[in-house]
Amino acid sequence: VQLVESGGGLVQPGGSLRLSCTASGSIDSITYAGWYRQADGKQRELVAANTRSGIVWYAETVRDRFRISRDNANNTLYLQMNDLKPDDTAVYYCNKLRKSNSDYLPFGSWGQGTRVTVSS
Repeated sequence: VQLVESGGGLVQPGGSLRLSCTASGSIDSITYAGWYRQADGKQRELVAANTRSGIVWYAETVRDRFRISRDNANNTLYLQMNDLKPDDTAVYYCNKLRKSNSDYLPFGSWGQGTRVTVSS
């Protein structure tokens, strides 16, 4: 199953965006899936994860502002981002994940990502 990101753009601080990650096959077949981001000059980091059973995880920096969800009917993983801040500026990627002890690790090839710029 391949994943393709979309929905990025330029938004003012305090604004909202919804990113989409469309799967080439059944998104329900993916046990763990998540959103990463990579700001210029920084390492890629996991910001949200979602399991097929509905369990979610968020990085501390986005908790209470971002929400990850799946739409099985449309084979899409979403990331709703609210109250965006300049520090949220990055390229956002979705990927399949695997569980290693208590950690989620990427488990798939990386796509092109979608760029989010938060600026006034």
